[in-house]
Amino acid sequence: MNATVARTLRLPAVAWLQGRPRLSTEALIALASLFFAIAGNGLFWNSAMATHPGSLRYALSLLLLLLGTHAFLLGLLVWRWNAKVVVSTLLMLTMLASHYMGRYHIYLDADMLRNVLATDRRESSELLTASLAGPLLLGLVPTLAVWRLQLTDRRWTGALSWRAGFLLLAAGVAVGGALLSFQEISALMRSQREVRYLATPANVLLGLPRALRGDNPVQRAPKLPIGVDAQAMHHASGSRPRLLLVVLGETARAQNWGLNGGSRQTTPELAQKPVINFPDMHSCGTSTEVSVPCMFSPWGRGDYDEKKIRAHQSLLHVLDHAGIGVLWRDNQSGCKGVCEGLPLQSLADATTPGLCANGRCLDEILLQDLPAQARAKPGDRVIVLHQLGNHGPAYFERYPPRFRRFTPTCDTVDLGRCTRDQIANSYDNALLYTDHVLAQAIGTLQGMEDYDTAMIYVSDHGESLGEKGLFLHGIPYAIAPEEQTHVPMTMWFSPSFARNRGLDLECVRQRAGRYTDHDALFSSVLGLMQVRTALYAPQRDLFAACEG
Repeated sequence: MNATVARTLRLPAVAWLQGRPRLSTEALIALASLFFAIAGNGLFWNSAMATHPGSLRYALSLLLLLLGTHAFLLGLLVWRWNAKVVVSTLLMLTMLASHYMGRYHIYLDADMLRNVLATDRRESSELLTASLAGPLLLGLVPTLAVWRLQLTDRRWTGALSWRAGFLLLAAGVAVGGALLSFQEISALMRSQREVRYLATPANVLLGLPRALRGDNPVQRAPKLPIGVDAQAMHHASGSRPRLLLVVLGETARAQNWGLNGGSRQTTPELAQKPVINFPDMHSCGTSTEVSVPCMFSPWGRGDYDEKKIRAHQSLLHVLDHAGIGVLWRDNQSGCKGVCEGLPLQSLADATTPGLCANGRCLDEILLQDLPAQARAKPGDRVIVLHQLGNHGPAYFERYPPRFRRFTPTCDTVDLGRCTRDQIANSYDNALLYTDHVLAQAIGTLQGMEDYDTAMIYVSDHGESLGEKGLFLHGIPYAIAPEEQTHVPMTMWFSPSFARNRGLDLECVRQRAGRYTDHDALFSSVLGLMQVRTALYAPQRDLFAACEG
């Protein structure tokens, strides 16, 4: 009797845990879609509801739209044989994505997904903080529940009929949601098209195929040649070879660059040198994965074609075709295909005492043995130094202790635990160190009297430090704030380089005051190095009008 009563009164949850509930694949998809819509889209809800706060009808429309869209996408992807693996993966992925999107206010479009795929071990470790525990737990609970299920088995004819009906129903729910508040939803899609990159995991499911196409970390095809007609003009007899140092900055923004006249002097050493600063310089993208291939291509942002850019060789290959020795020295995550097949020195894994620790090196490692590397090959040289720079969120690790001048600092990768002032202080300290590295580079070049030397410093993209609730970078270019696209560019020329090249530096200084962008780099470097090719565009050459 007592046993019977106990079985009768057994809690349903206990019974469920001890049993194996049976569910159809379509029901699992519907439940997962509802979970995604409610628990995995906090930033989407905050952004979309900001236009009509308190409107229940509008909220219901968004819920139905999210539910129907995800159910339709999953209905195409999830089948009985792969359901548990796919749904479990998406549950954990959605919780992680939602966490990072909400914490840094980022958008998961194809470019951002490509950034994620290209992230190396060091970058990933900087993003693993204790704040992940909550999202991981929230994803783990439904994941365990999924693996307790028994999925209904149907004959393939019946399964296809059920699935067709489910897809029609899912599409109807999505369309019904849009029609319920058609005016408001259409206005949202017109004025805030970027909000679609916040709907998770739909943003991943739709963006990942595009991120994986063409040049990507998973699969690469050989680069198509460009500039094979390139020829370098001969030097005058007895003249010295030229050495151009291109320092590719990382995540430096123009607003905090001291030479641009901000409220802080973050470039005190460069301010004491005869440099030429370009205060109105703008990037080709908002991430390294986009900007670096773009700025080294002949097409750039003006004729932007991502597939074309990634499929073809770069400026460095054109220089190589012309017989100019090129070298890429890297303290970051590689050259993004720009130096494919050309000499590459990765210094990020160096172990030099005083410069390297815990799997990272300070940027002065790029200057180590630089003269010997330049002289290793005779003739003109172009050497690219790819900085770690201001790569976030670990700004505090980008400079040695003696450059901790702006305080208090944010000494953690969890930016949510710091004030905006602390974050800005750490960021500006990293710029102070970049200023020092560039000044050291100029000093090194000045000591190389067997070359005519010059340096171009330009950052790949900027960074958000909390403005408009945004952090880091990677916002879709069409809606990117100026903090992520307005970048510093500074140049230095030795007197012999300017004289023998016939450059009017005062003319260059006047040109520097006008608008320019990454598109100018390709032809400007070709012009400086006197390389003739059909790809050269004189209208994009910053020095063309300043040659004597």
